[in-house]
Amino acid sequence: MPIRRRTFVQGAAASAVLPNIGAKAARSQTMTQTPDMILHNGRVTTLDPATPEASAILIRDGLVAQVGDDAEIMPQATEETQVIDLAGRRVIPGLNDSHTHLIRGGLNYNMELRWENVPSLADALRMLREQAERTPAPQWVRVVGGWSEFQFAERRMPTLDEVNAAAPETPVFILHLYGRALLNRAALQALGITADTPNPPGGTIERGPNGEPTGLLLATPSAFILYSTLAQGPALPVDQQINSTRHYMREMNRLGITSVIDAGGGGQNFPQDYDVIQRLHDDDQLTVRIAYNLFAQTPGEELSDYERWIGMTEPGAGDAMLRMNGAGENLTWSAADFENFLEPRPSPEPTMEAELEEIVELLATNAWPFRIHATYDETIDRFLTVFERVNGGTPFQTRFIIDHAETISDRNIERVKALGGGIAVQHRMAFQGEYFVERYGARAGEVTPPVSRMLEMDLPVGLGTDATRVASYDPWVGLYWLTSGRTLGGLRLYPEAQTLDRQTALRLYTHGSAWFSGEQDVKGTLAPGQYADLAVLSADYLSVPAEEIRQMSSVLTVLGGRIVYAAGDYAELDPPLPPAAPDWSPVNALPSPAERAAAAQQPATQFARACHDGCTSGCGMHGHNHQIAWATPLPIREDAKRSFWGALGCSCFAV
Repeated sequence: MPIRRRTFVQGAAASAVLPNIGAKAARSQTMTQTPDMILHNGRVTTLDPATPEASAILIRDGLVAQVGDDAEIMPQATEETQVIDLAGRRVIPGLNDSHTHLIRGGLNYNMELRWENVPSLADALRMLREQAERTPAPQWVRVVGGWSEFQFAERRMPTLDEVNAAAPETPVFILHLYGRALLNRAALQALGITADTPNPPGGTIERGPNGEPTGLLLATPSAFILYSTLAQGPALPVDQQINSTRHYMREMNRLGITSVIDAGGGGQNFPQDYDVIQRLHDDDQLTVRIAYNLFAQTPGEELSDYERWIGMTEPGAGDAMLRMNGAGENLTWSAADFENFLEPRPSPEPTMEAELEEIVELLATNAWPFRIHATYDETIDRFLTVFERVNGGTPFQTRFIIDHAETISDRNIERVKALGGGIAVQHRMAFQGEYFVERYGARAGEVTPPVSRMLEMDLPVGLGTDATRVASYDPWVGLYWLTSGRTLGGLRLYPEAQTLDRQTALRLYTHGSAWFSGEQDVKGTLAPGQYADLAVLSADYLSVPAEEIRQMSSVLTVLGGRIVYAAGDYAELDPPLPPAAPDWSPVNALPSPAERAAAAQQPATQFARACHDGCTSGCGMHGHNHQIAWATPLPIREDAKRSFWGALGCSCFAV
């Protein structure tokens, strides 16, 4: 067993670390050999009603042993106790994303150029150009979600001319929400997309006057065209997927995340696509607790998927670091209603009820928890009718989850509660609020999703991101969105009465999310007997100005009593991590989104704008005037759509 020594780490200066101990000792610990730890001289938000605030916390055997003031806790330090001075910093329970796609995202993280917290399109295009120069053939440059054009100073999308100029030879794929993707000429050539390529079901290949593909792919309304195209890009070899997943988890830890619930995903087959995460678990290299759901993959074969998996595993299989959580978020493909607010609401297929009922009956019979993707109230209404019918004959013995629920009605919230379900909410409206308001109106946007109403009705609610392909994995975007009521572009969606106070929002991102994996008794608060999962914050979340919430991160993240991330005054305690592989990875060349706080705090108007025509003339094809983007705070009115291509995606940006 590694030697455990008493370590004093002062928050004010790394020089206070005693010689030859501290960092090395912390790095040597495994999840089953954690040293006792005391954090003191801080402001600890426990979310435990019995002791809501404290200055010190004692950790023993990976669990919270005691919280209180320094006078109570410090005398219990022994020669083997690691003692860390918080220097007045705010401590919170580790954040828990109740709906994300970490397992799939980790396999690809090192290949992706992330545009989160990039303040201008000019900067984004520069990053694209530089990454194209680094990326060797046959690899692609991939910008896969997590950004909004409204975050940019220019408040618009890149044009295809700009993308082609930035990367004339390296294939580029840029995903924008569930709505569209931009491919440069090199990507069209690599994929073999020509004038003769037919449109896939539910999608459109945009074409110019000569019939040739422009590079714009539209989800109309199915996202299949986007994800099936992305899937054709070269994958990393397994050893680099392992490295990529480790770097992605480190990014989670940098943001204060210690737990997630993985909602599966298209192309994420069980068990083969879980091999990398299982190997990391077996090698004691997980730094995030993961509860994962099993996602039906092939249309028409969903029932057989679940019949096979019920014979292979069961809910709760695994341990506190990696465990199976149930079925979903896709139970049957006929039920999909992707939230592409650029398009009218899709309606699930007429066969949906019959297909869904036999799957839910199977899951209820075997006491499997399940979750299901549902954006719109009309879809949720149909789902609940099926659930009620199944529950009438085979009563649900465990939880079920409605994911997303942007437009759920009061009546259907009541039905979810009556069946013993909960709702997992994500910050997708922070990225798509402008589009929703344009289509459905500001009044509808005020209660989309109706989180305050869910809480009034005492429904289990957990917060998350739905990262990485649509929204960012950054939880602080969600906490900003729910407490300020604003999108990333600054649009005020919610009146004051519909926003949450900061502690309520934090509770939903910690203890609230724990319900969705059945772990509310062991995680989500800093109470005695709970997992010692916590984050020491870069600033005081409870008091900073609202705009600064978006720049929050952790300076010290602890998982089960083990330090998994440390920065700033605690940097010497940061566990070692090999460089990102491959060596051309954007992760090696650029600050991560969580490290871009300084740039993100600058007013967007300070940054140069990029426009292929300088915004001084109309579109060469249709005469549309880009200048309206500067005269209109949110260029999404009907007249704006006719005048400014980049706001809502008329085909002008394909020139």
